[in-house]
Amino acid sequence: MERNERVAIGIAMLLLAIYLSPLYVLGENAHIRVHDNMDSNIAWYKVLTRSGELFGPINATIPQVINGLPRNAFGTEFSGIVWLHALFPSMVAYALSQTITRVFAFIGMYLLLKRHFLPAKESYLIRVGASLTFALTPFWPSGMLSTLGMPLALWAFLTIRKGEATWKEWLVLVLLPFYASFVLGFFFFLTAMALLWLRDVLVRKQWNWPFFGAIALMTSIFLAIEYRLVYSLVFGEEPTSRNEFLSSRLSFFHCVRLTFKNYLLGHTHVMTVHTFVILPILWIAFFFALAKRNETLEKQFLFLFVLNFVLSTWYAFWFYKGWQPLKERFSLLNTFNFARFHFLRPMVIYLDFALALQILWQRGIKWRRVVPVALALQLLILGGFNEEIRYRLIGTPSFKEFYAEHLFQQIKDYIGKPPSSYRVASVGLHPAIAQYNGFYTLDTYNNFYPLSYKYQFRKIIAKELDKSPVLKDYFDHWGNRVYLFSAELGKHYMFRKTSHKKIHHFDINTKVFKQMGGRYIFSSVPIMNAKQIHLRLLKTFSDKQSAWKIYLYEVE
Repeated sequence: MERNERVAIGIAMLLLAIYLSPLYVLGENAHIRVHDNMDSNIAWYKVLTRSGELFGPINATIPQVINGLPRNAFGTEFSGIVWLHALFPSMVAYALSQTITRVFAFIGMYLLLKRHFLPAKESYLIRVGASLTFALTPFWPSGMLSTLGMPLALWAFLTIRKGEATWKEWLVLVLLPFYASFVLGFFFFLTAMALLWLRDVLVRKQWNWPFFGAIALMTSIFLAIEYRLVYSLVFGEEPTSRNEFLSSRLSFFHCVRLTFKNYLLGHTHVMTVHTFVILPILWIAFFFALAKRNETLEKQFLFLFVLNFVLSTWYAFWFYKGWQPLKERFSLLNTFNFARFHFLRPMVIYLDFALALQILWQRGIKWRRVVPVALALQLLILGGFNEEIRYRLIGTPSFKEFYAEHLFQQIKDYIGKPPSSYRVASVGLHPAIAQYNGFYTLDTYNNFYPLSYKYQFRKIIAKELDKSPVLKDYFDHWGNRVYLFSAELGKHYMFRKTSHKKIHHFDINTKVFKQMGGRYIFSSVPIMNAKQIHLRLLKTFSDKQSAWKIYLYEVE
């Protein structure tokens, strides 16, 4: 490795350390993602660890959630992120997970580019710069290396395919499944590898058995690790909430619009932040590549360029209403989200970005000047998407303010009974907060639970759902948020202590709530008709460390 490349890697590691530093410096005062993170996964890890059912049997339940949430809803005990949260405090585990993921994202993209796409010495700036930009993308935290680990896996697979592998490539394929998710990334990646192997058979007439064996090996390890998911999907007898998913409902026009929205802006779980710098660079390189489309570099670029759009199209048209009869006939098409082939896009876009920069580099001195500018601009944009900057600016609570452990301990002490002896539910704030603090909740946010419970809980909120077609459709045809919905609050679950919002007509069935074990309601807003629905305000709780003012109601 040349000295300039070593220096560039050193600078990249320094920038990565700066990017991650708020998580370590601020600790629980850091601002991190709420959606599909603090409102769910982080609390799940806490509940699972505390339950004593980390290694529970297939039919075990977690009594803290919905009077017995199936253990399988929390995923496998062989996931690295689960163990981080079992061994360390939540924010420490979160910071470590972010570090592991981003470091290996950089390593994977760098190895992939150097070995298989841009091996030339003079390409070191593009290799290092593109790898760093890829490593800074705002991925979904609990996905771990599900998307950001794909370049590392592709490096290993392509090396094995060439017959040049050592023990390192095989070790990567064995270890990656322990820090990635099959359904949130690698099912789709391994499907792509299987298609590549099939292409070799049909076009090259090569039965590349080591390559096939590598695909089979990694798939087998994933299935073994995710044995709970496999059991639930294949052998589960009781209908679950996923059986009522209604995903295919868009018209052809809406699917076309969604295609371009995804192509231009990306998706919340795989945010590529490619719109303002990368996309223009790709289109400039596209016109240059057309003139030399028979060259290896240009052919690779054009393939990825087209694939990027194909993935967005597949994502959008998976929700086309024409699919629905087929999905009703084959339940797996409903319970498993095949739209997620677009989870390949972060790797495809940033790999194509690197190739595009190389194409520009070859166009002469004027275009070479564009390369460092494009990399610097992309790094600046990604820096603005740092969680601390982004979520502080939009005003979401810090980790400490969100979970408000001190405040909820006051509530627990005030109630003065073992939390297992009563059930609670929340209004105007996520039930994950109560769960994180050890309360037993009738409400939850989970994507896998018994359908019978959904019907039972629906009786509590039926009148509120009738008031709002949006909430009714949301609960009946998706249903992952089993919340005490209020038509007046809508799909908003974070009313802070500075809010002046009130619920004037809350029509929930407190009789059913009480029959299910419900005793207390934590509300972040006052319920003005509490007496009419047999609720009694016991006390309000607030402190400086919390984002919330909690109105504690008891069912009479």
